[in-house]
Amino acid sequence: MNNISDRDPSYAWVMVACVFILSALSFGTLASLSVFLKPLSLEFGWSRGQASFGYTVISFASALFGVFWGYIADKYGTRWFGIVAALAMSLSLFLLSKQTSIYHFYGFYFLFGAFGNAMVTAPLFANVGFWFRKNPGLALGITAAGGAVGQGLIPYYSGVIIETDGWQAAYYFMAIIYLAIAIPAALFIRESPWREQARTSLVEEPRDFPLSEKEAITWLCSAVIFCCICMSVPIVHLVPLLTDTEFSMEFATSVLMVLMFCGAFGRILGGKLGDMIGALPAYILMSLGQAISVIWFPYITDPMGLYLLAAFFGFTYSGVMSSILVCTRMMVSAKFAGRANSIGSFFGWLGMGMGGFFGGYFFDLYGDYFWSFAFASIMGGINLLVLLRFLARINSRKVVTE
Repeated sequence: MNNISDRDPSYAWVMVACVFILSALSFGTLASLSVFLKPLSLEFGWSRGQASFGYTVISFASALFGVFWGYIADKYGTRWFGIVAALAMSLSLFLLSKQTSIYHFYGFYFLFGAFGNAMVTAPLFANVGFWFRKNPGLALGITAAGGAVGQGLIPYYSGVIIETDGWQAAYYFMAIIYLAIAIPAALFIRESPWREQARTSLVEEPRDFPLSEKEAITWLCSAVIFCCICMSVPIVHLVPLLTDTEFSMEFATSVLMVLMFCGAFGRILGGKLGDMIGALPAYILMSLGQAISVIWFPYITDPMGLYLLAAFFGFTYSGVMSSILVCTRMMVSAKFAGRANSIGSFFGWLGMGMGGFFGGYFFDLYGDYFWSFAFASIMGGINLLVLLRFLARINSRKVVTE
């Protein structure tokens, strides 16, 4: 890679902006499913578990197809990923506005996950990370903040449309807006010069991380699945939790918006923290905040307390997400980045899907959300234990090599 300048090209920030927009739209759809849960359950007579399984479907589709797209990205690049994803996301939302059964609901969300979310997330984040040699954590944090912004805005405005015009109109307007915004952003996607050269070079890229790429990704995947179970419970079930306790839809979605907007800052600062103290210590710190805060959502009934709790959880859970991206960026080579990110995303989306489902399952079982959020906190604790063991493994390996 010696003939690539150490200076970050100016176009790198164009890529940050493009993937910021696309991830805002993609993650916004996942978060907005929480707003559709109760209207669809009332319309079709679905249980809370059946409706929340839609989040599981989109997560599993993202997991399965994400690995495939990661291999394609490493071999051929990501030039057209944005265009395909933009069309798939818009089509899925349009079809959801016409759904008449739970099989349509699952099928159209599967389409969104497989050809929309799976193409926008891991492969494009890997691309962005290798546009930057200096402060990649900050760049990835800003890029990932797009997801938090989308998770705050799209559910809020979806809820407004649902309240005034119904769930079908909300899906339809989302489809039109996505097409208008995503296509122009996707046209500017370019492959990182660093990744382009790594893909065609026969020379092995030097690494200074003490563990092999496969071992590093195995440790990360082992933690990520529990981490994502923890974070997905409030993402999917916070709005139903609040509306079940007689808060209005507008208030419930405003709490989610505060959570996600604070999450935007969490992703930026989580990425920057990774540049400053190391990606894995930043991941551990943010994971601690996520695990200790998530359990309190069913117990807080004061509006200001809910806003403060949402702000803290949003900051830490989003810091976790950018820290994972920075860990992958710093632990693997440019040539392996697409596959590494996609394999990590596979386990992450499995965790997201499981958390979304079990949150609804425990509600159906007990009639409230107390065990759902307790389960989330336990999963966050297991994530922390895996990360601490991973850190000990790295430190022991450093001692051996020194």
